[in-house]
Amino acid sequence: MTASDTSFNGDSDDIIAVAHLLADAARAAILPYFRTGCLTTENKLAPGAMGDGGFDPVTAADRAAERAMRDILARRRPEDGILGEEFGSSDGTSGLTWVLDPIDGTRGFIAGTPTWGVLIAAVTAQGPVYGLIDQPYIGERFEGGFGRAHMIGPLGQRSLLAGSDRPLGAATVMTTFPAVGTPAEGAAFAEVAAQAQIVRYGCDCYAYALLALGQVDLVIEAGLNAHDICAPIAVIEAAGGIVTDWQGGSAANGGRIVAAASAMQHDAALRILAQVE
Repeated sequence: MTASDTSFNGDSDDIIAVAHLLADAARAAILPYFRTGCLTTENKLAPGAMGDGGFDPVTAADRAAERAMRDILARRRPEDGILGEEFGSSDGTSGLTWVLDPIDGTRGFIAGTPTWGVLIAAVTAQGPVYGLIDQPYIGERFEGGFGRAHMIGPLGQRSLLAGSDRPLGAATVMTTFPAVGTPAEGAAFAEVAAQAQIVRYGCDCYAYALLALGQVDLVIEAGLNAHDICAPIAVIEAAGGIVTDWQGGSAANGGRIVAAASAMQHDAALRILAQVE
């Protein structure tokens, strides 16, 4: 995913301030719905569609959060473009596009787990330049870009620093769905996982936050969209990590994603993942 070709010479301080306003607004819109026991869920997939059991959920909380963020952008940065999961794209003239995922991990949200998050990215023609991964219920916010790489949560603020080189046999690997994607993609992930020390599942965007925090070495996924990955790219790269597709190219448009703490883990994973056609 890239922004328009218009050159961008924006005010980074204003972008940062607006991003935090968006995250605050999304928190306020989402939390009244969380763990209420009366949340209405709709399926975005047509009957019989392929997917995670033919189920791609959306809730009133997803829509309320994206509306709240779009309202702020209309007032504060009307010349910017927007790409949102729930309400699509709108072109801008500034050269900056806001990529929004109001609830990444809606299944986890419905189940009451606190591993979902709000994803906010500022993207130019060169790719993501700034991102937030926000977990409203825990109160953790991970920030990366424009010289910033830190998180703030219940224990205060700390710097983000991805882990150092280590062999795959000592690595912690995460993915959201055990099947990962197609049978071929799943087999490739299984080959990486078989060589890792620890394998964990099911954290959606929170896995990327943990990688930026230095807790996880690899996150491997397939079938993602731009709104799923632009914010994690900005946060992880600011923390010194690497995010590419399975061939080592740009991951900003989604697809098959490998995020790594350092070059050693990234190279080891690519030697396996790049074989998938």
